Amino acid sequence: MSQFPRSAGVLCHVTSLPTPWGSGDLGQASHRYIDWLADCGMSIWQVLPLGPPGYGESPYQSFSSFAMNTMLIGFDRLEHGRLTRDELAAAEVSASQKVDFEHVRPTREHLIDRLFDQFDASPTAAEQAEFEAFQHANQAWLNDYSLFAALKASHGGRPWTDWEPELCQRQPEALKAAAEKLSREVKREAYAQFLLHQQWQSVKTHAREVGVRIMGDIPIFVAHDSADVWANQHLFFLDEHGRPTVVAGVPPDYFSATGQYWGNPLYRWDRMAEDGYAWWVERLKHTLTQVDMVRLDHFRGFEAYWEIPATAPTAASGRWVSGPGAKFFEAIRSKLGELPLVAEDLGLITKEVDALRDQFNFPGMRILQFAFGNDDKATEYLPHNYPLNCVVYTGTHDNDTAVGWFNSEPGEGTTRTLREIEEERAFTLRYLGTDGHQIHWDLIRLALSSVADTAIVPMQDILGLGTEARMNLPGTASGNWGWRFSWNLLDAAATQQLKEMTSLFTRAPRPVGLR
Repeated sequence: MSQFPRSAGVLCHVTSLPTPWGSGDLGQASHRYIDWLADCGMSIWQVLPLGPPGYGESPYQSFSSFAMNTMLIGFDRLEHGRLTRDELAAAEVSASQKVDFEHVRPTREHLIDRLFDQFDASPTAAEQAEFEAFQHANQAWLNDYSLFAALKASHGGRPWTDWEPELCQRQPEALKAAAEKLSREVKREAYAQFLLHQQWQSVKTHAREVGVRIMGDIPIFVAHDSADVWANQHLFFLDEHGRPTVVAGVPPDYFSATGQYWGNPLYRWDRMAEDGYAWWVERLKHTLTQVDMVRLDHFRGFEAYWEIPATAPTAASGRWVSGPGAKFFEAIRSKLGELPLVAEDLGLITKEVDALRDQFNFPGMRILQFAFGNDDKATEYLPHNYPLNCVVYTGTHDNDTAVGWFNSEPGEGTTRTLREIEEERAFTLRYLGTDGHQIHWDLIRLALSSVADTAIVPMQDILGLGTEARMNLPGTASGNWGWRFSWNLLDAAATQQLKEMTSLFTRAPRPVGLR
């Protein structure tokens, strides 16, 4: 039985959208993008995690699992507050296909400061009532996050384990004193989240009106330097100073011969089970108020996860440890009902992981870039072997673009040899029956024509871009997550071609009343 109806969508993070202010946001750019998706017959917009990114600007290393990234506030679609033309013009940056985070973030934060100053000085009765209602509805996470963000700023951005011991250990009197001392900064953080909430709800409403669902993304692990860990230290493997004793990652794989050392603290699943996984229930519940469906990152970690000693130099010295398994999803389902989850089941997947996924009818993922090599599981990624209940991608945010992958060479980002690459390329051409001069469209057509109920294409592949447009290279600490596009890259022919394919392979939404 399939989880979702036959459909298609595009993977494109919000920051990748075109705006005059150096990065994409929830303003007019998001609404225009949703209209474009609907016009192409695309009914899913997949985004990366929306939280405030931490180390390396990675959305998978967020300061919070509940808060949103303040860089996403759209200044051209404000419900509250007003910025002058001069202020907006001063924040504009020249068009670029990379986000200059070091310049864009402080510039955007300055505009948020201006909006907060206006609100704090003279809020209308309606604005004040809406803000207080938002605070009340989100107090379970908002109070901790706002104080965390204010404290972090007051400590020069240092991690919470480097704060005063009484703050690190969350002694009640110390927290109360800090909240009073930083009351304006705490309120400012809450106000920014209020603006984000309003704009995201507007985006979601617009998407629903034109038949587009939003697929979110939940990383299985959270960043150590986050409000999540600081406020819930008993739920993680930490020493007496709050530092991780063991961390997350994956063993050697397609991307790296030494594995991936993520560094996230690992959960005390035994303690989480004691209250019915309450923290996870709230996390999923909150996310599902924002999106319609969720990609659950690193699904295999719920069956077994790779535990690495925190002092180890690489991930290679880790070991497999059993995860919470079916009991976790049964507990979540008992509280939230049937879960619209997509299981990211890539990497070293065992029959036990497959069984856990299938027990709850979660669609897994199939990546076309993994279909043509000599890996033992490659045949599972060939479309003639797909089950209906899966999501096919030409590639994900961790892959090279389709064009970049097809033209790849041995070196950084792959463990394949030149011979393996050449054999993979030759098999790809044979399977597709093409000469490869438009390999991105060949792969898009293959994904859309497959029996997989859901097909997702990264925006970079629709544009036919190469490795320069790659979103992330796993195992590298810098230079990632900044890709963005401009509308002049998307010509009418590409839009029409995508629209025709979506219709031809019956993935476009059918008009009401049409059978």
